Amino acid sequence: MPAERQGQRQTPAHGCALDARILVFGRAPVAGAAKTRLIPALGAQGAARLHRRLLEDTVGRLCAAGLARVELWVTPDADHPCFVGLAAQWPLDLHVQEGRDLGTRLAHAARAALTRAAAVILVGSDCPELSPDYLRAALAALERQDAVLGPALDGGYVLLGLRRVDDSLFERMPWGSDRVAELTGQRLDALGWRWSRLACLRDIDRPEDLVYLPAALGPPLPLGDAPAEPSAPGIPAYPG
Repeated sequence: MPAERQGQRQTPAHGCALDARILVFGRAPVAGAAKTRLIPALGAQGAARLHRRLLEDTVGRLCAAGLARVELWVTPDADHPCFVGLAAQWPLDLHVQEGRDLGTRLAHAARAALTRAAAVILVGSDCPELSPDYLRAALAALERQDAVLGPALDGGYVLLGLRRVDDSLFERMPWGSDRVAELTGQRLDALGWRWSRLACLRDIDRPEDLVYLPAALGPPLPLGDAPAEPSAPGIPAYPG
């Protein structure tokens, strides 16, 4: 299957003058390879199914907002029915992540998207609080500065907006730790870039976060729930 698929043409709305792309990162909702930190609470199948719900909700919310063209960057490939279905339902472009680790995959995607836009916003799929107003604030910040950071309450970040890319923002980063946002801010300062920080948001990453899952996404699934997707021995498990 091709690594990239073009969706329908999107027209940015709501008065956003900046030519930007919103890059959503997601992995296939396969048991044992998705939302692994939630497996102790939900089981491998339940964690994978919740990951799929979160991804579908994020993509639908951002595409419906019409603030900027949306690109869905996926792993390990673009053939999973979840990804195919999202590309058919929403006007987005589907791309496969490239790189040996999370940092190189983020950097590659950002650089690629900046060849076709003036700015990029990188987001994951595990923050139901990521609203159109929050994205609008990030886009407004990028109209006058180099970067914008949306920190998470757990010390990571839910959003990183960039008008240019430097490898130092992604290399030797302790992904999954509570220092990611802090270190990213320090590295932006070291680069001498103009940047700002948005309000902290909560993501759904650990068992204790499940009490904050919006009712619209349904109750957390119990251990032993019927499988949504078969596990795949060939796909490595990543935290998150």
